[in-house]
Amino acid sequence: MTEPHKAAFGSTATDTPAAIETAILAGGCFWCVEAVFRELDGVVKVESGYCGGTRETADYQQVCTGRTDHAEAVRVSYDARRIGYEDLLKVFFSVAHDPTQKDRQGNDRGRQYRSAIFYADETQKAAAMAAIERLTRDQAYRDPVVTEVVAECPFYPAESYHSNYVACHPSQPYVVHVATPKVEKLRRYFRHMLRHEPLP
Repeated sequence: MTEPHKAAFGSTATDTPAAIETAILAGGCFWCVEAVFRELDGVVKVESGYCGGTRETADYQQVCTGRTDHAEAVRVSYDARRIGYEDLLKVFFSVAHDPTQKDRQGNDRGRQYRSAIFYADETQKAAAMAAIERLTRDQAYRDPVVTEVVAECPFYPAESYHSNYVACHPSQPYVVHVATPKVEKLRRYFRHMLRHEPLP
């Protein structure tokens, strides 16, 4: 999919008062996914971390082995009055990663790089399943979407040096060649969803 398939998604943002809600998404290296979601208006916090394994194995060195069943994930806290869960899914599927790659993203290979949505409730589950069904129906990708849709499990924040890694290390080769192009794609295709001030 060369351009984000916008027609496959609706929007759930509303004008009614709402508490801050969260979404947990995994799409390869969490540096890239975090950098993308930090750009969005309505997002109030993005945390990189691990989801799917145990507390004892929730550290970068162990997760990198691919044997912990953790996925590198992000926990996105957002104001549902300004951005909806389906808007987050739109960016997740269109920009943040390639949902057709099984247990990998590009040259990053292993179970820790899988595509997954960890839903918090039945509403999030239904939205995720509907998004995948629309992408499949509309043939948005040449290959099948392999994103796992699974019940939310404990999220363990990553080590502090991973926080906002892309902005803190703009010249790092992986950031330049992998993460920055995703952010640029977001800015090109979803300009209307961008925040005006950087996320702290």
